[in-house]
Amino acid sequence: MTDAPPPTDAADQGPDWADAAEARVLDAATGLIGPGVRWDATLFARSAATAGLSTADAGLLMPQGARDLAALLWRRHDTQALAALGRMDPSALKVRARIRTAVLARLDAAMADEAAVRAASLYLGRPQQASLTLQLGWATADALWRWAGDTSTDENHYSKRALLCAILASTMAVRLARGEEAGARHLDARIENVMQFEKLKAKLPPLQEGLTVLAANLGRLRYRT
Repeated sequence: MTDAPPPTDAADQGPDWADAAEARVLDAATGLIGPGVRWDATLFARSAATAGLSTADAGLLMPQGARDLAALLWRRHDTQALAALGRMDPSALKVRARIRTAVLARLDAAMADEAAVRAASLYLGRPQQASLTLQLGWATADALWRWAGDTSTDENHYSKRALLCAILASTMAVRLARGEEAGARHLDARIENVMQFEKLKAKLPPLQEGLTVLAANLGRLRYRT
């Protein structure tokens, strides 16, 4: 009779085990979400137990509990959206269409877990989660812009991502509140706003030139020249 191998501590089972275990916990969480169920420590504990993990093992995987679980859900939807976008050729589309396509792909990925997204959005909307929400939104916007072919490294790199973060957040809120068609109309309107802004910005002097003019004008005001 062959002796059974000794039990292995979860921390020693490697990244593959960790990724699979995290996925099981997240799958359990999305299955447990329902009316009156909040995205909180209780949900995290129930999800871990449903996934067959002890409290200690779950804590090793996600030490911040519900916070880590919400981030995991968000990043799963990023991955799914990018997988769908990877089957498309962005070079065949104008920039406006690329951004529209990218945002809709991200929204579609999220809406596949609508109940969980609603609960997680309420959790991430708390003031104490603002830094995490900003990090997640920025990473999503960056990934979508990179898919769209953006290679800017100047101030446009940051302004594009900041604008897309705002578009993603507001369009998600509209879609959750009023449905797919309303979300699409809101998205189209926001993209049009951005395109008009870009046209206006193109007519303005470069940033450095603008700062020089501003400094000169301030100097004239100070010294009344």
